[in-house]
Amino acid sequence: MPTIAPQLAELAGLIADPGRARILSRLMDGRAQTASELALLAGITPQTASWHLSRLVQRALLKVERRGPRRLYQLATPLVAQMLEGMMTVAVTGPSRPPPRIDDQMRRARTCYDHLAGELGVAVTDAMLERGYLALDQDAGELTAAGVVFLGSLGLDLRSPARRRRALCRPCLDWSERRRHLAGRAGASIADLAFQRDWIRRRPQGRSVEITEAGLAAFRNLFGARI
Repeated sequence: MPTIAPQLAELAGLIADPGRARILSRLMDGRAQTASELALLAGITPQTASWHLSRLVQRALLKVERRGPRRLYQLATPLVAQMLEGMMTVAVTGPSRPPPRIDDQMRRARTCYDHLAGELGVAVTDAMLERGYLALDQDAGELTAAGVVFLGSLGLDLRSPARRRRALCRPCLDWSERRRHLAGRAGASIADLAFQRDWIRRRPQGRSVEITEAGLAAFRNLFGARI
């Protein structure tokens, strides 16, 4: 009987290396990084980082882009980010595992690849569910007619051909909150809007984001989020 067990074991072994795991975790904010930046963040030598990055690119977990003399690395697809977020959730759950040490800023608000996560992501999702803008189950989701109108009023066009290949709405289990937040094209569009309108700002390091005063007002007043 055909089985993918060998491929699964190979993939698990690739991610199991601590250096590669740190590289993949760092790239979960969706931003591209150079090999030297990733080496510093992962606490490994540039030579070791280059070897790890080569293996991750070969296995299609990462993609690389040349910009002048620099080579920038980032997660290859949203599916890779989805896999990693799921692994993070499993890694911190279970009766025999101690509670993880979660940075307060990471718990408060962060990006999960290209959508909002942490307390902020969960609060926005809860508010959209309560207002009838969104419907989610364990595996899938959809915007209601009211949700389409609401996001349209914010200037979000979810019919963009560049994004049609992705699911419109998808639940993503938040590893710090142990609850769902919104992923897919809708989740990514809301995060993009939040950055564009300066509701959230990236921090110099990590994938936590700062919620600005304008952002607090917008998330509370426009979305009805309890944040």
